[in-house]
Amino acid sequence: MKQVLLGVALGAVALNVKAQTDTTTVTKIPFEDIDQTWQNGNDRRDSSVFKNVPYFTPSILMDINYTHSFNNPNDNTVVGSTALARNNEIQLSALHFGGDFVYKNARARVMTQFGTRSIVVPRNDYSPYRGQYQLANVYRYLSEAYAGYHIDKWYGINIDAGMFMSYIGLNSYYQPENWEYQASFTSDNTPWFFNGVRIQIFPTKHLKFEPWLINGWQSYGKFNSMPGFGFNLTWMPTSNLKMLTNNYYGSDAACIPDRKRFHSDNSILVRYLNKPKSKGISRMAFSWTGDIGFEKGGGVNGFKDDAVKGPAQYFLSSMFYNRIWFNKNRFAWTVGGGVMKNPGRYLVLYPTGQASPLPNPLDPTKTEGAFPFSANPGDQFFGWDWSTNFDYMPNQSITFRAEFVNRHADVPYFAGQGGVTSQTGYSTSVLDPNWRPDLVKQESRFVLAILFRL
Repeated sequence: MKQVLLGVALGAVALNVKAQTDTTTVTKIPFEDIDQTWQNGNDRRDSSVFKNVPYFTPSILMDINYTHSFNNPNDNTVVGSTALARNNEIQLSALHFGGDFVYKNARARVMTQFGTRSIVVPRNDYSPYRGQYQLANVYRYLSEAYAGYHIDKWYGINIDAGMFMSYIGLNSYYQPENWEYQASFTSDNTPWFFNGVRIQIFPTKHLKFEPWLINGWQSYGKFNSMPGFGFNLTWMPTSNLKMLTNNYYGSDAACIPDRKRFHSDNSILVRYLNKPKSKGISRMAFSWTGDIGFEKGGGVNGFKDDAVKGPAQYFLSSMFYNRIWFNKNRFAWTVGGGVMKNPGRYLVLYPTGQASPLPNPLDPTKTEGAFPFSANPGDQFFGWDWSTNFDYMPNQSITFRAEFVNRHADVPYFAGQGGVTSQTGYSTSVLDPNWRPDLVKQESRFVLAILFRL
C-alpha cells in the first residue's frame, strides 16, 4: 500500500496521486513548477481531459492482467501478492471511478474499487473481527473516500477525514502510476490505505508536512484501544529530485495492546537524464526505498532476542528500480528488485486457501485454512525478488506492459504445483487426509497488463 502528488488547483488541473497533495482554487499552488510525470508511484499525465468541468474532476482507472506462474499451481491461485490473484486467466484486477469535488474551500474525493483487489487487499485486515458490522464488506468497494476543508495559509493547508491512500512503500495503489506491476516486498507488504484524519501543510512551494491520526496499520477499525500516529514529509526542490519519509507508531497486534509497532519508510527518486523530444533515449531515472521497523512488548523484543522479553521481531527492507524511456517517452524499460527480512512475519502477506492463518469469517476462533502458514514470534522470513518489464505508452492514458518476475523466500511460501486449495484444486473437494498445501521457496512468472487512466 506504498505513495505522491500531482495536485494542481481544480479549475486548472486536478490530478491526485499516492501522496495526495491536491488543492483548491488558490493563487499559491504547491509543486506547481515541478514535473512529476516521470516519478514512480505518481500520475504520469500532464493534464486531465476533464479539467474544465466545474466543481468536479472525474477519474477512471482500469487494470486488466494475465499472469502465468511457472510453478503451475493446480488451483490457479497466486500467493504473496496484492496485485495478482489468479494464474493463467484474464482478470479484471481493478476498476476505479470517482473523482475530486471542490466548492469554494470545501473539498472531497471519492474513488470506488471493484475487481480482485477488492477482495485481495481487505482480507489482510484483522480489525473487522473486533466487534460487529462486517467492516471489510462495508468498505471493500471504496479505495478512497474523504472530505475536508482547504485553508489559504502559506501554500495551503488541507484538513481531511475518511479513507485515504497510504504513502508507505513508495508505490501507488493504482497500477497505472507504477514503474513495475508486481511490487517488491517493501511495497507489497506495507499498507495501502488508512482510515482517519490527516492534515496536509505546505509551508513552502516545494515542501509538504502531513501528520496522521488513524485507526491503525491498513485497518478499517482499531485492533486495540490505541490509535495509530504518523506523518509524511515530502521535499521536491527541482523536477529532477524527490525525497520523502513516512513514519508510523501504533498498536496493531489484535488482543495484545502492550505490543507497539514503529516503522520508518524513506525514498529518494532521481531523474538523471531528460530529453523529451529525443527519438532515442528520452529520459532516465531511478528510485530507491529503504524501510526499518520493529514491534516490541507483548512477548517480542524488537531487534534483539531476549530470554525474558521474547524473540526479535523487526522489519528491514529495501528496493531499487531504474527506468529508461525511449522515443519521446512512448516506450520504457524498467529493471529492479528488493529484499525483505521480517522475523515474526508480522508484515508478511499470508498465503490463502488451506494455508491461510487468517480467522475464518464464519468462526473467528478458527483459521480459514486447515494447515495454516505460521506467524509466531521467532518465525523467520527472508525474501528477495527482481523483475524487468517493457512498456508501450501510445498516449498518457494507456500502458501496455509485459513483465517477468522472479521471487524467493527462505521458507516454503509461494504456491507450488499442488496449489493451496485441495488435491483437485477446487474448493468444493473434500480434503484428502494426506494432502497438504504445496508451498515452495521460489516462483517465476510473467505478467501481461493493460493499464488505463482517464
